[in-house]
Amino acid sequence: MKPATLEFVKQRFMEYYRRQNLIPPSSLEQREWGFVFFDASTDIRMRRHMAFIDPQELTAYVKSLVPAHVYYSTAYYQTPAASTMAEKHWAGADLIFDLDADQIVRGPYALMLARVREETVKLVRMLIDELGFSKNHIRVAFSGGRGYHIHVTDIAVRGWGGPERREIVDYVCGIGIDPEVMLAPRAPSTAWRRRYTGVLRDHLTWLAGLEAEEAGMYIGELGGIGKKAGQEFFGNLERIRRGSPSSLLQNRVARAIMDSPGFASRVRDAGARADEPVTTDIKRLIRTPGSLHGGSGMRVVPLDIRDLADFDPLIDAVVFGEREVRVDMKMNFTTSLLGSTYTLKAGPANVPEALAVFLCCRNIAEIAGGV
Repeated sequence: MKPATLEFVKQRFMEYYRRQNLIPPSSLEQREWGFVFFDASTDIRMRRHMAFIDPQELTAYVKSLVPAHVYYSTAYYQTPAASTMAEKHWAGADLIFDLDADQIVRGPYALMLARVREETVKLVRMLIDELGFSKNHIRVAFSGGRGYHIHVTDIAVRGWGGPERREIVDYVCGIGIDPEVMLAPRAPSTAWRRRYTGVLRDHLTWLAGLEAEEAGMYIGELGGIGKKAGQEFFGNLERIRRGSPSSLLQNRVARAIMDSPGFASRVRDAGARADEPVTTDIKRLIRTPGSLHGGSGMRVVPLDIRDLADFDPLIDAVVFGEREVRVDMKMNFTTSLLGSTYTLKAGPANVPEALAVFLCCRNIAEIAGGV
């Protein structure tokens, strides 16, 4: 950012923090805090290993220094302000899921936000309906950028280490699924068995719809499958599809399909697209609800589960107004904000303040006339 742009964004953030407070987590005094501040340089450094004894001390710090990003630890520590992790003395951590639109779909910002919200709703339902977590122990927040965070605060999970958290994220993401378990004859119906057989049925339907030559090429790329076996499989595909799912375990081509990366990707799509390293990290820092995201200017919004399906970040997470601001666009850009769509060309443009903050934070525009 140019100095004038940096000052414009910082002033807007300052105005916001003058009238709004952060929403502190439970056991605030046991959390480590980290901050990234506005700086004209491109070298972003976090000031961390900090702690606050109460919300008033935290609020005073934020209002005084006006950070661009505010984070707190998902972990609880005996001494959160200690300068090394060992000296902090870990005392447990919430179970966290991070869903980022960049890992799910690429396209217009509004499309990405809509898609990641769908994945978040799916994951919340899995946590409640399949893993048995109480909705009273689940907190959801829009990240202020491209996704959502889900916090499971049940004290029963607080002492889990990385391996236990890995099992949970593997389950919701559909990682490491064994076809022998999913397709076992007379096995009780479970959510993942229904998902897996549905994905397999859809995949075989897709394969049956290909031309023989195209299907042959696909099957030929599977490991260890010869041309003759592939042709025989494709020729009998209708009969194979009508058979029991468990019979596919004895079919060499079907097993090769289930072991292929393309099929694994379909299975992953049936699960939830959570960021695995975030969930397994027992010492993670995460954005604070009520803070502003320095990369978008939007608010990190805590959400009730009931409100998630109707939440629109491009309206509900926007905190600045419609006062006209002149910016200098670095490129052509189209986006939606506050219920309107803006198509801007490279060069000077007059835009609402809320959009100006968004564009400047995203490094798509500078304040016009600034040096």
